[in-house]
Amino acid sequence: MSTHVFATMGTTASIRFAGESPAQSVLDALEEGFAGFDARFSLYRADSELSRLARGELALPKASEVVRASYVEALHWRSVTHDTFTPHRPDGVIDLTGIVKAQAMAAAVLLLRANGTADWLLNVGGDVVINGSNSGEPWRLGIVDPDDRLHLLCAIALDPGRTALASSGTAERGEHVWRSRSESAYRQVTVVADDIITADVWATAILAGGPSTLDLAVDEHGVDVIAVDTGGRVTASERMRRADGFAAL
Repeated sequence: MSTHVFATMGTTASIRFAGESPAQSVLDALEEGFAGFDARFSLYRADSELSRLARGELALPKASEVVRASYVEALHWRSVTHDTFTPHRPDGVIDLTGIVKAQAMAAAVLLLRANGTADWLLNVGGDVVINGSNSGEPWRLGIVDPDDRLHLLCAIALDPGRTALASSGTAERGEHVWRSRSESAYRQVTVVADDIITADVWATAILAGGPSTLDLAVDEHGVDVIAVDTGGRVTASERMRRADGFAAL
């Protein structure tokens, strides 16, 4: 097994290949893809399109097709999540941070598959998407307890039917998500879904929206969730309750 590691979007990305690694040109293209998303969407970069939009130097209709498409996708998710996920900050600035990393990961998935790379695991800042298997076995991931980083809440296997896992929480980055509902007391939310954008958006939305959003995600949209609130109480969907280690809680 080989691993390719690089820095992007203020975090670390790694790809573990269970089989043969792709050509260096593919790895270079993958890194360039992430760099392109960062250059266009980062609000930490004064020269990005999003920063120019925030300063009023660029009108949204004049923005690139890529930015407008990302914004439209974010609006779609705002509707799906009943406004708990939104691309609009309270000050009116368009902020696509909540979806751009997942979009970059989804683009990387397409790139690797198009080049015939079969068995790999892509991890960007703790959000994960897989393809194929780990030497014939499912890729297995541990979900860390926010109160004890040496302890796992459970370990779950990803497979071709559930390829993505994303987490949102306050344990490592503090409060960085706008809480849309006062009843939300979650401090860590992990979502397993069919694709990385779905997993990432719902993790953010549930952290912001609380139990009613978690019920919406599980009951009507079929994702799997494990969440920990400020009192240490754990809420988990059925699949998560069957995951290895969960019974030990």
